[in-house]
Amino acid sequence: MYAVRIYSGIVFIYCLLTWIPEAMHSKLGRLVAKLVEPFLAIFDRFIPAIGGIGFSAIVAFIFLYLVERGLATLAQLLLGM
Repeated sequence: MYAVRIYSGIVFIYCLLTWIPEAMHSKLGRLVAKLVEPFLAIFDRFIPAIGGIGFSAIVAFIFLYLVERGLATLAQLLLGM
């Protein structure tokens, strides 16, 4: 569950870095892009950008939230038995 939260934070950092073009060319920007862009590409296939604005990150956050909640529920079921 913590891994999902950490990855959500990395996606958030990626979103912030995309607002600053020079930041994406830094070592941190390249590292974060390598970690996040393959994941966001999954959502880019289904959700086109509207007016040059991509909404895949929003859908990715929703997906990660659902995964986190699903894992928490599964852990409760397994530990509660």
